[in-house]
Amino acid sequence: MATARQIVALLNSHVQGEEEQFLSIALQVAAAEAGRGRHDVADELKRLVDTARGQRRAGSTLPRAEVTVPISRPRGELQNLLTAAYPRTRLDDVVLRSELAERLKRLVVQQRRRDALRAHGQTPNAKLLLVGPPGAGKTLTASALAGELRLPLFTLRLDSLITRFMGETAAKLRLVFDQVAQTRGVYLFDEFDAIGGRRTADNDVGEMRRVLNSFLQFLEEDNATDSLIVCATNHPELLDRALFRRFDEALEYGLPDDAAIQAVIEARLGRYKGRRLAWSKIIEGAHGLSPADLVRAADEVIKDAILDERTAATTEGLLAALHERRALRESLVLLGDG
Repeated sequence: MATARQIVALLNSHVQGEEEQFLSIALQVAAAEAGRGRHDVADELKRLVDTARGQRRAGSTLPRAEVTVPISRPRGELQNLLTAAYPRTRLDDVVLRSELAERLKRLVVQQRRRDALRAHGQTPNAKLLLVGPPGAGKTLTASALAGELRLPLFTLRLDSLITRFMGETAAKLRLVFDQVAQTRGVYLFDEFDAIGGRRTADNDVGEMRRVLNSFLQFLEEDNATDSLIVCATNHPELLDRALFRRFDEALEYGLPDDAAIQAVIEARLGRYKGRRLAWSKIIEGAHGLSPADLVRAADEVIKDAILDERTAATTEGLLAALHERRALRESLVLLGDG
């Protein structure tokens, strides 16, 4: 029989008019019934789902992959815990190493064809851990996944989640994971080390240990909606070791190589890309900077070109902007050390 959580998710998707989510959860119930040996019930559920989808296709000219899940705004206390957005960013907009790009594309395929996996007793990957330096593209990846899957992006607000009152933070996490189970989306836990810090850390307190234990428990629960949970951190060394095995994918982001440096800057400059740019000098000047630094440097060059009534960026302008970004980064490092 369907679990109580699946029944809640079914009713919630029905109330919100999210028919595709409703049918997906029904297939999860069918797979569970087949696993218990109740093949007649499982076959009947699958037949009904196929019939419903056939009726939808007959009444719509949109291919199934193009159907957009309507955004659901958090209500009640969730309004203070989650911010909602509907990104249009795609994976092609994110410059990544080929290995990372392929793994993310495979994840998207699994999510788009999750019903086929469910029908064979398999589940799509849905829990991601992204680690790497600031500005390397972790948050942008979460937006791109939401854009690719046409799902809302829900970002957790740590300032509202973590409180000094015993048990309150864990209770708020419970609300967030109830939302995960009821409304399909991409849920971003940024600066995740604030929640997932090592339980043996010297500066740890009992309350945060309880929060981490609650998070580990919630992460193990069945995800009736196949929502994506994306946790991002700049400090993987601070994470509790028990977390890593809870994720389906752990992706490590680094600083861009020469090819990625040129790709990021060219993409950002767009029509302001000059034909005589000295890329060897520009790439050398960009070494050690993050993609976010490169984007901001390119933006400054575009602003200067507009104000100077020029139609293209110059090598000198780019080098100066990159130097400014590097100087700012070094100043921030010194402030952090101080």
